[in-house]
Amino acid sequence: MRAATNQVGLAAKPGAWAELALTLPVFLTYQLGVVFLNVRNATDVVTGQLLELSRGDRLTYLEVTAVIGLAMVAIFAVLGRGEGLRARKLLQTVAEGAAYAVAMGAATSWVVGKMFAGPPAQGIDGPFTGVVMSLGAGFYEELAFRAVLFGFGAKLLVWLFARQHVGLVGRTPPLRAAAILVMVVWAVVSAAAFSGMHYVGALGDRFDMRSFVARGVLGLALTLVYALRGFGAAVWTHALYDMWVLVL
Repeated sequence: MRAATNQVGLAAKPGAWAELALTLPVFLTYQLGVVFLNVRNATDVVTGQLLELSRGDRLTYLEVTAVIGLAMVAIFAVLGRGEGLRARKLLQTVAEGAAYAVAMGAATSWVVGKMFAGPPAQGIDGPFTGVVMSLGAGFYEELAFRAVLFGFGAKLLVWLFARQHVGLVGRTPPLRAAAILVMVVWAVVSAAAFSGMHYVGALGDRFDMRSFVARGVLGLALTLVYALRGFGAAVWTHALYDMWVLVL
């Protein structure tokens, strides 16, 4: 019983199943909305597969997505003991994400303003597109760049160079100085990769040092949120920040 209490405590990082459950609303809302757009997130590897499975029919796509969502809810309720589905924990994670998003925005504006005399301008066509794309960026980019690139990368590099194990979710054991140094360096590399991704591909932006630095700062901030508060908090922070920038 004590383990379950620790999982949902205000200061505790959630476990793996709870992390996924906390991001389920972001994932499903994006997947249900993106099919009506002519654009999708660059790291989205699911929508194309679902459309192929549905043979391009939107109604079938929506039905398949809804079934997947219900199945995920059932799995989280059974295997995760319902911990990630608790309204109190979800509201806490959303509130944390909003607070971190505001702090990120202020920090990025200050850093970029000091270096380039003004934040980068951004925009998108319509609020619906902005909300859907913000949710997609929040889920898929955090999965790719924080959970996979930084998370697994840091775990491997810390073991290779500092001979210490690092947990991917939940509690992390106290780190030695060498392990912290490796993680800091890898966080900078991961943030640079995250920033650079926005300039790659047919839909990529034209490279601009001001926006590259801004996105790099955001990447570092999101890495810090991920490392200290978990995947769910990072997803909500990213999604809410993008909504603030693109929609409001």
